[in-house]
Formats: sequence, structure tokens, C-alpha cells
Amino acid sequence: MKYTKKEIEELDRVTKLKIINSVTGIKPANLIGTINNNAQTNVAIFSSVVHLGSAPPLLGFITRPQTEEVGHTYFNIIENKVYTINHIHKDFIKNAHYTSAKFNKNISEFKRCNLTEEYLEDFKAPFVKESNFKIGMRFVEAIDIKQNGTKLIIGEIEHLIFPDNAFVDGDIDLEATSGIGISGLNSYYSLKKIAKHPYVRIEDVPEF
Repeated sequence: MKYTKKEIEELDRVTKLKIINSVTGIKPANLIGTINNNAQTNVAIFSSVVHLGSAPPLLGFITRPQTEEVGHTYFNIIENKVYTINHIHKDFIKNAHYTSAKFNKNISEFKRCNLTEEYLEDFKAPFVKESNFKIGMRFVEAIDIKQNGTKLIIGEIEHLIFPDNAFVDGDIDLEATSGIGISGLNSYYSLKKIAKHPYVRIEDVPEF
């Protein structure tokens, strides 16, 4: 297959969404949990979470342009400044997938998609109990992406929870957490660890 810019622009909307959302390869599959000041919870699937730095520990993700139907995650984060990122595992992919529907803001995807809210003391945002890899985030800033009306949401890690057996030789083994990946809008992949190489120093680079 080969597409020019013109041919991409002429694709129907859904086909274009699926193709362009797949070109980066496998992406992390996460549920982002939030709450507003009326104690209304929200959880939504995102495949755009990205590492931004380790000191301080920053993660980012992309939100779509906000409307009455879309943007509850963003509005809740701005209101309360905290949110959670929860890895999706194979035993609740279906529940997680359907959080992408455009539910009314008065409907909690936790309840509608049969997911369970879980809380830490002194941290307002809900975690997803079904996930075994959970991250509590504090909002830092939102950067407007003018080209398409999206925003890069940047937060700092305040809580990190994952299985003891997933921490191996100073690394996190994502296969041990039963994490999964996502491509396009609706295709999910299992993760299998296939190699491990040392931290690279110039003098350690082999001859190829």
C-alpha cells in the first residue's frame, strides 16, 4: 500500500482515523480516571500517554478538542488538578474499550462499563481497581496544539503502584503485569518481552 497526502485526505473519516492512529505502531493502553467537584467520576481510554522526563517524573497525554460531548477528562483535571493513569489488562479490555463512547457527563463510565473506583487516602481522583499498574498524577500544565485544537496535558507522578514481581533487576517487566497495547481505534495486542540489552555507554557499543 502507498498513500499520497491527497489520497489520505480523500479517505472516509473512519478509515482515515484507523490508519493514522496505527502508523506509530503499538501504543500503551490506559484508562484515565478523574472526578469533578460534584463527585461525578469519569474514566476514559487513552492511547497517547508518553514519558516526558524522569526528574521530575513527568508524563503527558493528548486530549481531543473539548465540546459538550467530549472533554470531561480535561475539564475534571483542570477543576481538581489530579487524575490517575491505569494500565489496561486483557481480562477487562472490553470494559475499557467501551469507555470511549460519548457518554453524557452525568453518566460515570465506571458504572456504565462495569469498572470499579478505588481511592487512596488524601488523593481525590479515582483509580481503576481492576488494573494492577496504577499511577496517581498531579496536573502541571496544558499546552495548546494549534494545528488541530488538541492539548498536551502534562502531569507529575505522585503515586506509583505495580506488582512486586514486575520489578526485576531494576526494571519493570510489563509482560509480568499482563499489560496490553493498542493500535488504531479498536485493535489490542498482548505484550511479550523478547530481549533485554544493557544501558548503553559509547564504549560498550559492539561492532555490527
